Amino acid sequence: MTVIEPIESAKATPTKPTPKRSGSAPTAHIFSREAGAQPVRGFLQFAAIPTFAFIAVVTIPFVVGILLSFTNWSGIDSVTSFDYEFTGTENYREAIGDKDFRATLTRTTVYVIGVVVFSNLAALGLALLVTSGLRGQNAFRALFFTPNLIGGVILGFIWVFVFRNMFTWFGDLVGVGFLQNNWLVDPEQGILALVLVTVWQLSGYLMLIYIAGLVSIPSEILEAARVDGASAFQQLIYVKLRLIVPSIAVSVFLALRNAFLAFDVNLALTDGGPFRSTELVTLNVYNEAFKFGNFATAQAKAVLLFLIIAVLASVQVLVSRRFEVEQ
Repeated sequence: MTVIEPIESAKATPTKPTPKRSGSAPTAHIFSREAGAQPVRGFLQFAAIPTFAFIAVVTIPFVVGILLSFTNWSGIDSVTSFDYEFTGTENYREAIGDKDFRATLTRTTVYVIGVVVFSNLAALGLALLVTSGLRGQNAFRALFFTPNLIGGVILGFIWVFVFRNMFTWFGDLVGVGFLQNNWLVDPEQGILALVLVTVWQLSGYLMLIYIAGLVSIPSEILEAARVDGASAFQQLIYVKLRLIVPSIAVSVFLALRNAFLAFDVNLALTDGGPFRSTELVTLNVYNEAFKFGNFATAQAKAVLLFLIIAVLASVQVLVSRRFEVEQ
């Protein structure tokens, strides 16, 4: 019997390793140690100037303002001269005891509620309109957003003309009593005028936020709702509103912030008149400092306003999170 011996395999010729392409290796993060840069150094390279500007323009003045609210600073002497005395909470007691300040807080609360409610309702309505497939909806988006581009002082002067001339002329023409009078000289209608102007300016900006929320809703969900027989109103209440809760939260926060910090429109439209009946809290702080010269008390009022806004914003965020729905 012939025995077949196994053939020895030829020695394979050693092959040279293929060099790796420079683009095949994963790129290290610019802040990582693999990239050869320390995290702090990498951060400073890209964010040093914005961080310095934020600290110099926002953080330091904010802290200094809080400290000055506990002193009798006159507003004339330099802050670094330390030519003032520590008075404790006296400025805060004067601010809380000021009946005009308490009246402006009540008036501002009414104004904020009106602005937050009506601006968001108007913005949601406009967003639904320009996302419904309307012909020329992009042009309508630009048209509705235009009032937000007008500055507050210019906006106030424009609406002064509208309330003094156009409203009264139209009221006399059609015989509508509440339009025949100048709203700006009436204490009750003056606040209504402020709410109307602010809603007219702000609703176009909030509309963009609602548009972003509406277009992000998956079409499959809306199609399933239509197949189940849901009407357009039922789709809005039970589907769309539940899925755009993040947009609602952002819009409510922005409306809340803008309403509490409203100053230029109040100054240009009514200047707090008549007899300080339309004076909002920001204008009250301004008058306390630059008209009456009580800079420390005005600073205490500004700190109180900041605390009110911070508390309301925190509550609003916590409440809105409870209604968020994951898609």
